[in-house]
Amino acid sequence: MFYGLLPHFIFIAILIVIIALFKIGKVRYVYIVPEGYVGLLYHKGRFVETLAAGRHVRWGRFYSTRLLDVRKASQLVAGQDVLTADNVSLKLSLLVTYQVSNPVKATHDTQNWQADLHNAAQLALRAVVGGVAVEALLGQRLEIGAQLLARVQPEAAKIGINVHAVEVKDVMFPADLKRAFADVLKAKQEGQAALERARGESASLRNLANAARVLEGNPALMNLRLMQSLTTAQNAGNTLVLGVPGGFVPLKSGNQPKREENDEAT
Repeated sequence: MFYGLLPHFIFIAILIVIIALFKIGKVRYVYIVPEGYVGLLYHKGRFVETLAAGRHVRWGRFYSTRLLDVRKASQLVAGQDVLTADNVSLKLSLLVTYQVSNPVKATHDTQNWQADLHNAAQLALRAVVGGVAVEALLGQRLEIGAQLLARVQPEAAKIGINVHAVEVKDVMFPADLKRAFADVLKAKQEGQAALERARGESASLRNLANAARVLEGNPALMNLRLMQSLTTAQNAGNTLVLGVPGGFVPLKSGNQPKREENDEAT
């Protein structure tokens, strides 16, 4: 009779082992946290600890985890309508570079830390741009970025976020203001070109005046300059019809004294 019940005992023993293994599997949890993330470990909904990247084993029941990305990232704050100090309406966009520095704060102290960071950047943009004229805004984008960073960093730190940089990405003007700035720029360029032409003409007239004074004191220089011009024209193959000016001073040659002696003898 005992040998007849032995198969039943074996079956029950195997079943008990299977159930025990199943139970053990339920109380042993293995968690894999990827590189660049941290894991938040909870037991029955209560936070226990932060898990670094790697493999983690926990014994017990009712454990759960939540992964949070802690790599550096950027958030675009696009198309914000703001008024400058001179009441000009502009549309600006910001680029916020951040990193989660305290995962526990970012998860537990706020419902949505991305939205809070976005709102902090919006408020800082309105506060900073509202005190700057539109022309200064175009020439001081780096300084404005530093002011925005100084305003956003403390607010982000309260929710466990470290803001590395806040930059003005785009500045969009209304169509009429674009045309006005284009006209001003064109007028400035035309004025600069006219100034350069006037400077060039003044320098040219000054050189001519200096040359006239030199020629006035040395008439022979005019003859030499004339002969140089004739030589140049001849080499170029040009035909010139030349009228000798009234102030032309004849150049002396070695045959001239002999002709004067012949005239006296005659």
